Amino acid sequence: MANTSEKSRSVARVVQAVKTVEGAGFVVNRPFPTKQLMELDPFLLLDEMGPVELGAGEAKGAPDHPHRGFETVTYMLHGRMEHRDSQGNAGKLEPGDVQWMTAGGGVIHSEMPESDFARRGGRMHGFQLWVNLPQRDKMMRPRYQEIPSDKIPSIESPDGKIKVRVIAGEAMGAKAVIDTRTPISYLHYTLAPGARIEQKLPTDYACFAYVFEGAGEFGSSTTAAGEHQLVMFAKDGETISAAATGPSSLEFLLVGGVPLDEPIARYGPFVMNTKEEIMTAIRDYQSGHFGTIPPLR
Repeated sequence: MANTSEKSRSVARVVQAVKTVEGAGFVVNRPFPTKQLMELDPFLLLDEMGPVELGAGEAKGAPDHPHRGFETVTYMLHGRMEHRDSQGNAGKLEPGDVQWMTAGGGVIHSEMPESDFARRGGRMHGFQLWVNLPQRDKMMRPRYQEIPSDKIPSIESPDGKIKVRVIAGEAMGAKAVIDTRTPISYLHYTLAPGARIEQKLPTDYACFAYVFEGAGEFGSSTTAAGEHQLVMFAKDGETISAAATGPSSLEFLLVGGVPLDEPIARYGPFVMNTKEEIMTAIRDYQSGHFGTIPPLR
């Protein structure tokens, strides 16, 4: 909880997510980039995968595709996915797990439903966040961090009305285990009806909350927001406030980071600083410099 003398940020705007299709045909709710909001420096994209109940054989993923110049952060709530990439990394994401992949100078990866989940079906729900890399790191060697659910700090208030999972940054005295290239906070809050939080974040962070369950009020302006809505905060305070106002729990992601304030050139899976660097990325990918995903043994 924050000191009461600290000012809560106001809400700059509320953005409704747009349904779109990604990968091999799975539906996502996307608050940005859209016509309403192109980016939220240093963040480039947020997709909510589902929630959806999938029948046997209905699960779809994103087959082999390249990335350069940014990081992808995948957080699973329900369902199971498999990751493989051209650096030789492979892993499974189960409920509560996080995968933080730094594409850097170039990587090819696939994100597909785990074979047994694909065969049986079930509930799929998760998020993917794209985090821009600063110019100095855009061509760094790719790296892969996979954090299982039981390694992610999960804190609960004494009365049980507030819960938070600390994916990046700090909250309620707990610090994340993941390593980030730039200062970032990524928190999953669950507030029981009537509960309220004040989360301190650095004043230079660009911050947003994305609501995926229930309804609440945010900021000093007590702005209302509900499911599939993104709340963008102004840089006019030291804390982020949120309260659950509906009959059920409020669940939201609270994400913040230091803006890079650098030029952005983007083309599909490539995010660089200039159009020339984008053209180089396309040529490098087409000529095989990103490598290939090793075949399954």
